[in-house]
Amino acid sequence: MTSHATRVLVLNSGSSSVKYQLLDMADGARLAVGLVERIGEETSRLAHTPLATGGAKRERVEPIADHAAALNAVAEELAADGLGLDSPELAAIGHRVVHGGREFTEPTVITEEVVAEIERLIPVAPLHNPANITGIRTAQALRPDLPQVAVFDTAFHTTMPESAARYAIDVETADAHRIRRYGFHGTSHAYVSRATAELLGKDPSEVNVIVLHLGNGASASAVRGGRCVDTSMGLTPLEGLVMGTRSGDMDPAVIFHLARTAAMSVDEIDSLLNKKSGLIGLCGDNDMREIRRRIDEGDERAELAFDIYVHRLKKYIGAYYAVLGRVDAVAFTAGVGENAAPVREAAVAGLEQLGLAVDADLNAIRSDAARLISPEGARVAVAVVPTDEELEIATQTYALVSS
Repeated sequence: MTSHATRVLVLNSGSSSVKYQLLDMADGARLAVGLVERIGEETSRLAHTPLATGGAKRERVEPIADHAAALNAVAEELAADGLGLDSPELAAIGHRVVHGGREFTEPTVITEEVVAEIERLIPVAPLHNPANITGIRTAQALRPDLPQVAVFDTAFHTTMPESAARYAIDVETADAHRIRRYGFHGTSHAYVSRATAELLGKDPSEVNVIVLHLGNGASASAVRGGRCVDTSMGLTPLEGLVMGTRSGDMDPAVIFHLARTAAMSVDEIDSLLNKKSGLIGLCGDNDMREIRRRIDEGDERAELAFDIYVHRLKKYIGAYYAVLGRVDAVAFTAGVGENAAPVREAAVAGLEQLGLAVDADLNAIRSDAARLISPEGARVAVAVVPTDEELEIATQTYALVSS
């Protein structure tokens, strides 16, 4: 890396999409953002916004055959803005990798051995790790001379004690098949817990935070002094909170019951619990805005779905309060957490004895800034902290290659 190379390209490769951001780590400025979606279809779409030049968003709708074609198209768009991948100012490419198992506890420069280990973890992340590997291979082909860094969703949660990470099943079986709680959304939980401490004017090492990452996928974490000590997602992202299409916590025997009485296959049950459950299974909608609209119109199914969602959320707040012993803040983040004031209000309602409350006026304010929504002088701060996973990935990537 040259001394003046301060740019990091962040890639988040999905099975049929690539999200990307180009950031300048000299000041954290976003130079360009974009999304390629429906890769492999006739109606593939690339949306690119050149923030550095203040230009308007550009869109391309054309067949994009694979991830290699997608990244080449991204490179063309960046080059058109003078931000090409051949720039000497590009320091590294940071990749979001969903599952790092127990092996990867921090950002890692990608080598063949690293890719091989990510491949070995495919059985516990069959939807995500293959796409992440494809993105890595494609970026390596475009810039083989440039450091490529993997930032793992699971890494932040590797500080959990064994008492939180292990399931109560036969140890030999668990170890042989890598069965344990790994947790996900780690870059978001890391960023938000640190940003919450900053909002309170304290060092992260001094603060205990419950982070609630509430999007279509949702997870909670208990963070003591900057280190995760428990999280709601487990071996896969299915465990924990009620989500947009995932059930979250459930008696495992439901799976056996469905197999025996409904003659459902493993794949059918997998699809049910991951894609047809949660809010969409309960009321047919997984958009919280639409659910709230239906509640306002007196829709009982939507109201029940909301109540189940909040009930699970409240249970985790109480559980993690017990795990931490002392809580300085509860932080809401991600699409629902940042924008759905009724969810935040309902989640802490009735928890006044724990020092939790929201100020109705503060909670109603819409803002992109990190902010407190608890009453002045509250024993436990309640915060809304917009997450920034791309900045977190870029920051970790740049810190690694700079050192």
